[in-house]
Amino acid sequence: MFPIDFFWRASLRWPDRIAIDTPNGSITYNELARKVKALAGGLIDLDPQLQSRVAICAGNSADHIIALLAILACGKSWVPLNPKSTRPEIRRIIDITEPSLIIYDETCADLLIDAPGLFILTGIENEQPSSKTVSGLIKLHDGAPPPSFELPLDAIQAIKFTGGTTGAPKGVMQPYRAWMTNISNQIHSWGFDENERYIVAAPITHGTSTYIVPILAQGGCHVILDGAGAEVVRTAFKERAGTACFMPPTLLYMLMALPNASRKDYPKLRRLIYGGAPMPPEKIRAVREFFGPVLCTTYGQTEAPQILTAMQPEDFEDPNNWASVGRATWFSDVAIMSPDGKLLPNGEIGEVVARGDLLMTGYWRMPEKTAETIQDGWLHTGDRGLIDHRGYLYLKDRLKDIVITGGFNVYPVDVENALSQHPAVHECLVFGVPDDKWGESVQAAVQIRPGHQLDEVALISFVRELLGPVQTPKRIHFYESLPRSNVGKLLKSAVLQNILNSPTHS
Repeated sequence: MFPIDFFWRASLRWPDRIAIDTPNGSITYNELARKVKALAGGLIDLDPQLQSRVAICAGNSADHIIALLAILACGKSWVPLNPKSTRPEIRRIIDITEPSLIIYDETCADLLIDAPGLFILTGIENEQPSSKTVSGLIKLHDGAPPPSFELPLDAIQAIKFTGGTTGAPKGVMQPYRAWMTNISNQIHSWGFDENERYIVAAPITHGTSTYIVPILAQGGCHVILDGAGAEVVRTAFKERAGTACFMPPTLLYMLMALPNASRKDYPKLRRLIYGGAPMPPEKIRAVREFFGPVLCTTYGQTEAPQILTAMQPEDFEDPNNWASVGRATWFSDVAIMSPDGKLLPNGEIGEVVARGDLLMTGYWRMPEKTAETIQDGWLHTGDRGLIDHRGYLYLKDRLKDIVITGGFNVYPVDVENALSQHPAVHECLVFGVPDDKWGESVQAAVQIRPGHQLDEVALISFVRELLGPVQTPKRIHFYESLPRSNVGKLLKSAVLQNILNSPTHS
């Protein structure tokens, strides 16, 4: 069995249910299956080689989902290309993975100038069959049967690139078994069923891709937005009966800050899953007060996609759990390891390691980096944390982000949680800056909540009362808007670089 088989079974069970709801109309399971079979047949006709790479560079759309499912259906490997990336970065990924086919939409055409490969355009309705567009290929191969192929479960389903800020990008080879594990865990953790209406808010090229098949496997529906932005997301929940969504914390905060925002805007909401960045306990309190008991979170990496651990709404009922990212999901072991490779007991801080079916097989054409990251079957995440006696994982920070000041270890997440308790703080970042006296000094960047005022001395005093002198920032830098990645993550590296390059830095 392969990941696509979940969808084939659902299309037989619920042929007349709506699978994709778009601003321009809906697509039933039966219709979606027909389109996926046809496009898969077209991809095989253009390149019959199993496991060849097919890249997609496109925004969220029904065509994007159809193309992704078609790649899964014909035994090829999916390479997502971020439409908000740069042309050199896109070209670098294409050169590394050598996709034979590139599916794209018109908004991404400039990113692909002079790139090698056969191009297939999405979002265009052709009246005539053609191999130049997704719709044309579907017409050309309409009525094709589902492809059949044989591959081991360690064969590559996707090559997804990590978002590292230094060095060459690493292509993570996600095998069929990792996708099967993810699908099972998403369904088990969140209880998806045939009444699910999943709001496709975050990019399909990123975390949203891990929800596409689980929702369809259970007979649910993907709701494609009519545009972008927080207001569009709110409208989808309010007017199109959205029940579930995965998004970064930043978008959650934006939804709460919209004019006349109310829980009534989310009448059917039952699962609001955040990931990609931690959420301070005070933010969790505010989100739960606004949205109700629907908050969930997951912890994972591209190397162990999305759901190594999960926190369900009932876990959030206990405020002691708010700093946690939940407990290990099915088919994975999560543990804490010391620098000398020994597994540590509950309550001790060390590196988070994981093993099991969710893990990657390695980095594309980087065997040495693979050997560094997976040792004796354990994936070394580079994150630091502890597991309590109940099995809940608490992250402290990235190993490289620990601040060592005056011989003391300071975990930025602890300081960020303290800063976030101040009512004027919207979001914040904490980091170490080289210092002649302390080795590193703890510093912070803060974005103030609209309509509030705050000065550095007062905020430093506030944190000192909570944490004491060692963990208190020696400097706080105020921003109107903290820098973010194209998927909404706060960019600590950009803030630190800006401070280091400032003429006032000494």
